[in-house]
Amino acid sequence: MQQITLISTGGTIEKTYDEHAGTLANRSSVVQEMLRLLRLEDTTINTMQLMSKDSLEMTDADRERIIGAIRLIIGTKEDPTDCTGVVILHGTDTLCETGNAIYEGIPDLHAPVILTGAMRPFEMKRSDALQNLTESLFAASTFDPGVWVAAHGRALKFPGPVKDRSRGTFVMGS
Repeated sequence: MQQITLISTGGTIEKTYDEHAGTLANRSSVVQEMLRLLRLEDTTINTMQLMSKDSLEMTDADRERIIGAIRLIIGTKEDPTDCTGVVILHGTDTLCETGNAIYEGIPDLHAPVILTGAMRPFEMKRSDALQNLTESLFAASTFDPGVWVAAHGRALKFPGPVKDRSRGTFVMGS
């Protein structure tokens, strides 16, 4: 049985449309709605809404909160919890900054930590949100320990991934 914890931080993947203001913003999590659409055999998903921010507004203190949450969720190598993997929903603009911070901040990971986001919100047509969430949950249940970004049919291990704005996806930096 897989026990995956999904940490929600906001980002485009969770933005919702406010018809009164005519804007997209991080107001409330859509995680449960996305999870209801998936069939997950032998997998328990625990969710944690850590924050609800656009990643461009994330600070180093926010990244430290994420690192602290991961440490709490997975425990230590000597005293691990039942969590077998972590998925972090994150805005794509600074996802790689957070991935690098986790990579440097928790060098002895004993579970996979998968970051993902979306170029278009879950609520919009042609969104990549559900695909990226599905891929991330699969990665969290099968990958080796480490920090990864999963999106658009591939996973890249930190350090190294960067967002390629022209392609609208993540690639390995040069």
